[in-house]
Amino acid sequence: MFDVEALIKELDFKAIKSSGAGGQHVNKTASKVELHFNILNSQVFNQSQKELLCKNLNNRLTKEQVLILQCGESRSQHKNKDLVITRFLELIKEGLKKPKPRKKTKIPKAVKQKRLKNKKQQSEKKANRKPPKLP
Repeated sequence: MFDVEALIKELDFKAIKSSGAGGQHVNKTASKVELHFNILNSQVFNQSQKELLCKNLNNRLTKEQVLILQCGESRSQHKNKDLVITRFLELIKEGLKKPKPRKKTKIPKAVKQKRLKNKKQQSEKKANRKPPKLP
């Protein structure tokens, strides 16, 4: 499918200060990891795969077609890096899946007749509520 090792080499990581519990330690260390991946500059994927990724991950990309993921769950930078790489690989696998074509369904004739019958009954009920027209 794709070369994971080559893909990981293309990733850019940035360590930033994390939020949350940790006391003084969290204020001094950069344990949160931010992953940047530029889809258009990638050498791992061919053009059709890049287009598929851009289409499927459209709501997660910046204007420059860069995917940014963050992880600050752990107090360890190494664990956060491993977690964000795992999430990234799952996201890429999902993004490369082609959507299944939609099967057009035909509404059964009995269902159409039932709907029209109910509609006719409803209109007759409302017509009976009106006062009769006198000549």
